[in-house]
Amino acid sequence: QPHLVESGGGLVQPGGSLRLSCAASGFTSGFYAIGWFRQAPGKEREGVSCISSSDGSTYYAGSVQGRFTISRDNSKNTAWLQMNNLKPEDTAVYYCNLRLGSNDYWGQGTKVTVSS
Repeated sequence: QPHLVESGGGLVQPGGSLRLSCAASGFTSGFYAIGWFRQAPGKEREGVSCISSSDGSTYYAGSVQGRFTISRDNSKNTAWLQMNNLKPEDTAVYYCNLRLGSNDYWGQGTKVTVSS
């Protein structure tokens, strides 16, 4: 089954930027969509952004719209999340999600900490 690996997390000050990467492997068929979720301590997992494989249409949570940008390269099975103007509320573990058929596949996560 698919294997996803996230990278790019770290510590950044408010107003700073980070770029997360997600590399997917372990499958041969096309996927429906790839995206990002996040989970802060004591809170539920939250959908952040996703992008379709077919037409590149995107979704952004209202809390990140205008600050985050998702992109992908289908040939490389890779997605990125460019995060600008980061806020302390963005602190969370960010997980890459791959939608394949009717199933969701997850990476191990990369931690983002926004603090001064």
